[in-house]
Amino acid sequence: MDERSIAGLVATAVVAALAVLGLYGFGTGYLIDSPGDYLAPSIGVLVVAVVAVGALIASGIGSGRWRENPYW
Repeated sequence: MDERSIAGLVATAVVAALAVLGLYGFGTGYLIDSPGDYLAPSIGVLVVAVVAVGALIASGIGSGRWRENPYW
C-alpha cells in the first residue's frame, strides 16, 4: 500500500471513531438524561454546523475548478 491509501484508511478510521463517540455522547447526554436548559442551544449549534458544512460543500461543488486540482 502506498502512503496516500494508508493515510486515507487512518483518516476514515478516525472519522468513524469520532462518529461513534459522538453518537454515544448524544445517546447518554440527551436520550438517557434530560438535557434541561441546554436542549435549545444544542439544537441551534447543530443547525448552524449543518448549514456551515452544507455551504462549504455547495461552494466546492459549484466551483468549476474543483477537479483541476493536482490532487485529483
